[in-house]
Amino acid sequence: MKINSVSGRGLPLPGNDIDTDRIIPARYLKCVTFDDLGQYAFYDVRFDENDKPKDHPFNDPRYKGASILIVGRNFGCGSSREHAPQSIKRFGINAIVGVSFAEIFADNCTAIGIPAVTAEQGDIDNLMNFVKDDPACDMTVDLNKNEVAYGDFQISIRLPEQSRSALVNGSWDSTAELLSAKDRIQETASKLPYNNNFS
Repeated sequence: MKINSVSGRGLPLPGNDIDTDRIIPARYLKCVTFDDLGQYAFYDVRFDENDKPKDHPFNDPRYKGASILIVGRNFGCGSSREHAPQSIKRFGINAIVGVSFAEIFADNCTAIGIPAVTAEQGDIDNLMNFVKDDPACDMTVDLNKNEVAYGDFQISIRLPEQSRSALVNGSWDSTAELLSAKDRIQETASKLPYNNNFS
């Protein structure tokens, strides 16, 4: 699937150096599949020891259904666990806009089709404040124009060209790439002299 742009409402998450352990606590890494991880995103900062909701943007009803996460600097630092972006995606986030990202976290986002784009600190501050004032505002992350548009504003964004190309060309989904090449893979495998049982 080609991802040229992502549109939706924003969810501002202030703070810098938000690590993967805060995004998804380690005890939830034992899952067999990623399907149910969305409910555990930021669990330990969203709920107290009695599972009562805390004051956290992911619990704020004003942002319910938002699909574009707005973050600060060095988001996704810490361990390289792929569960972190998976939990964010399962929560309903389809793009992340921030000042900067840990490199492995950003790569893991690209691998599951989430653009993790960066912008200047001032632009991120303005975007967060705008969304706090108007949570119903729609915005668009445009990978062709390299901009985020919201209200009457546009801000410039950056994304490594390798990641941008993978998203807009649809090559980010390695499973889909393999499945689409199934016939060629079978043809090549059938010609291998040591592979007599390929089917």
